[in-house]
Parts: sequence; structure tokens; C-alpha cells
Amino acid sequence: MRTNPLQTRCSALPVVALLAALLSVSSVATAQNLLGTAQNFGVLGAATVTNTGLTSIRGDLGVSPGSAITGFFPGTPAGPGIVFGTTHSADAAAATARADAIAAFAAFNATPFTTDLSGLPAGQLGGLTLTPGVYFLSSSAQLTGNLNLDFQGLANASFLFRIGSTLTTASASSVTLTNVGTGAGLYWAVGSSATLGTGTDFWGNIIANASVTLTTGAQIVCGRAIALNGAVTLDANLVSNNCANGGDFGLGHNDFGSLGLSSAVPEPSTLVLLVIGGCLALPLLKRARHQS
Repeated sequence: MRTNPLQTRCSALPVVALLAALLSVSSVATAQNLLGTAQNFGVLGAATVTNTGLTSIRGDLGVSPGSAITGFFPGTPAGPGIVFGTTHSADAAAATARADAIAAFAAFNATPFTTDLSGLPAGQLGGLTLTPGVYFLSSSAQLTGNLNLDFQGLANASFLFRIGSTLTTASASSVTLTNVGTGAGLYWAVGSSATLGTGTDFWGNIIANASVTLTTGAQIVCGRAIALNGAVTLDANLVSNNCANGGDFGLGHNDFGSLGLSSAVPEPSTLVLLVIGGCLALPLLKRARHQS
């Protein structure tokens, strides 16, 4: 039986088309959460979450299917880390959040890239200034120094980095954001593991297929650390999913709509509308052909 090429593409369309629309730059229509229930979490691990030092997490903390969370107060054993949110150890909330994060990771990696950075020497992002888009690196990404992300003052402008292997930052590296409009989005889909070097100032939602490590004093000013299959390892860090006032580590989840590094649904581009329209029309065309 011959497969209709349009039908094949349409079977994978809903998620990819939605992501393509979400990650385009256009006006805001209505708020939309790309991470599902994982949006509630500041840190989410799969095997374990371990902490050393005075770590502060603004947002929920969870692990699933593993159950071990160590280095936080209260806890067994208790540690110096503090969670300004709810802790979920191998419960339904953590399992659902992990499933939602896995779905988001798959959708991000199915989203067509707008710029291929695979030719950068050693995947070095330091010293670059980038504008909104979907950036692809076939292997590892490195960050030494500063990476500037210019949102151009546009509503709902988003960055997605699709990284084939590891993401590693050198000590005292930083990501800075300029001209951030409402509904800004920043996502790092890491094919293997992510490691933030000592004293790194980072922004955005890291979803790593394996593990996430924040070394001493590294911070995710506004975003999340999510490990889909491995551990999250922390050491005197700050991680906040609260983006109010530029990431002031205040209480509450203020980035659920268009106030921070979440995302809102933009009006789809003409191309996306045409493709969606074609797919919706396909069953009608097949029915008409059989009736003729």
C-alpha cells in the first residue's frame, strides 16, 4: 500500500506545527504552557537529586522514577538546601511532570531549526549576540565568557537551542538577556548532559536527556534544571522558576503567562496555517475521491 507523503507529514504535524508557531516571533494570542506540569518545578531529576551547600530552589523540587533527594531541609538526611515550593519524591506529581518534560523534549527536537551553529569551533557560544530563533548544534555546546540573547523588544520572542550532545559552561560564564518583551521563551534541549561551571549566571529552561550538574555557586536566575533520565547535582546554587522583576527569587510562579521565560501562543504564521489547513482537508479530499 502506497503511503501518501502528505499523510505521513500530517501524522507528526500537531506537536511540530504548534512548536513552530510558538517559537516564531509574532503577536501574542493567548497564554500557553510548553512544559506541562514540569512548569511547576525549579529542579526535576529522574534518578536522584543531591545537594551540597546553601542551595535555594524557588519552585517545586522533584524526582521520578527514583526517590532519593538528599541535602535539603527538611529531609532524611537533612541538609542545608532550602526549597520554596513543594518536594515530590517518586509521587504522581513528579511522574507526570517527568512525562510532560519528556514530551516537551521530543517536540523541541522535532522543531525545524532556523540557524545551524554546528560549524562553530568546539561549539563555542561565548562572545555571540543572537536574535530569536531555533539554533541547532549537532554535537556539544560550550560557553566561555558571555552569550547575549537579544529579544529585540518583541512580544513572545523565543529562543530554542537544540544541542546534540553536552552543554558545558566555563567558570564565571554568563548568559545575558537584552530587550526582553512579554511572553519571552528560552529553552535548552540537551541531548546528553548539562554542566554549569563555578559561578555561572545562566537563564532558561534546561532539559537534558541524561543529567544536569550545577557546580559551586552556579545559578539559573530564571528557568529550570530538568534531567530526564539521570541525576540533578547541586552545590550552593540558586535556581528559580520565578522571573518577576528580572528574576528576583521572589515567591510564586510569575512566569506562567507572559511575565517571564515561559511562552504564549503567537498567531501562527501563514505557512503553518497553510500546512495545518492542508492536513485538515486531506480526509475530505480522500472521501471525495472514493465517492467519485
